Amino acid sequence: MAGLLLGAALLGVSWALGHGLRVPVDQPATGSLVDVVDTSALTAPAEGGTAGRSSRAGSHGGTGGGPAAQPDPTWVSRIAARTGIPTVALRAYGRASILAESDLPDCHVGWTTLAAIGQVESAHGTFGGGRLLRSGRSSRPIVGPALDGRDGVAALRSDAEGVRLHGDATWDHAVGPMQFLTSSWQRFGADADADGVADPTDIDDAAWGAARHLCTGGTDLRDGRAWARAILGYNASDAYVRRVLDLAEGYARSAARR
Repeated sequence: MAGLLLGAALLGVSWALGHGLRVPVDQPATGSLVDVVDTSALTAPAEGGTAGRSSRAGSHGGTGGGPAAQPDPTWVSRIAARTGIPTVALRAYGRASILAESDLPDCHVGWTTLAAIGQVESAHGTFGGGRLLRSGRSSRPIVGPALDGRDGVAALRSDAEGVRLHGDATWDHAVGPMQFLTSSWQRFGADADADGVADPTDIDDAAWGAARHLCTGGTDLRDGRAWARAILGYNASDAYVRRVLDLAEGYARSAARR
């Protein structure tokens, strides 16, 4: 797999853990990012009546055993126009929100939070001049730099699964539009689009994996402090938390416009 050198200034990805940015974090207010956003369409009947179905396609590894959950296409079209998020990406964030409502009902992860992470990590799968295909995969591989211990990043050795994902037999790399490390994907990866494969390079699967990551330990993301801790768990940088918060709140405001 060909690798793209992803700039930390744009991505702030998980491989930047411990880089030393200690900007004070403004905690989001309790209830923000979920209650103030137009999410009603995410739980409305979708094509084929699949919204809110069981988690078969959301299980680790995926089974492909049934239709995938779908956000309302009208909602996707409307919110994409208001926010500028590509429709393929927005569909993935909405789908992950639906799956979370079914599988992780106490977490309350909002699509805005997932969209903000997707923007920071890969500009919604378009980093490096790529674009998202209808399948959810990018037209160009999205692979972070080697985690070789240099420039303040961790030193993580690759394994067989890492080689399969990014092609480097020596060092691990973050991959895909949500920039998952191999070990994190093995823990949180899942098949959201019911194609039988849990693929971190597919934004549908990656967004659902990110939701599962954020909801670790049964946290309730309606609580501002819990939300901030969850984002720090995704990338331990106060500056990252601030950026994700700013973007998520911006998407919420844009989505609420009439």
